[in-house]
Amino acid sequence: MQLSDDDFSLFGLPQRYAQDRAEVDARWKALQARVHPDKFAAEGAASQRLAMQWAVRVNEAHQRLRDPLKRAAYLCELRGAALQAHSNTRMPASFLMEQMSWRESLDEARTAAEVEAIDAEVAAREAALLNEVQRLLDDECDAAAAAEQVRALMFIHRFRADIDQRLDALEQ
Repeated sequence: MQLSDDDFSLFGLPQRYAQDRAEVDARWKALQARVHPDKFAAEGAASQRLAMQWAVRVNEAHQRLRDPLKRAAYLCELRGAALQAHSNTRMPASFLMEQMSWRESLDEARTAAEVEAIDAEVAAREAALLNEVQRLLDDECDAAAAAEQVRALMFIHRFRADIDQRLDALEQ
């Protein structure tokens, strides 16, 4: 193991989108047990600092591997298709129209049931896009096309956060 290993190598997992969440979590626990700073308390400050670096590295990798969106973005970047999420916000017109329709529906929704119906529609679209990302990354090996879908998923993720805020406001 080296600090510079990619997350998949670090966790001993194949470099693919499809991962078993329980396996990712089990490997994280095993790695944490090996590198936890408390294990090195008697070995001096240098060993403790190194253990802390390892613990942080393992935790960061775990956060990326366990989250489908972060894992997809990470795989795209590993495969040479950087998302450029801050500078490349280009989306197909049909997706932008879908976003506008969702936003209008959310603005017009007056009850929690109406907002939850919008959330269910958006969640279904999110699931379909995640399946498409898996196909593009694992079956087609098309990281560039997957990166476009990941950018769309990032918009959806932000919109679902807006839905959650709206639901919270309606519950108060």
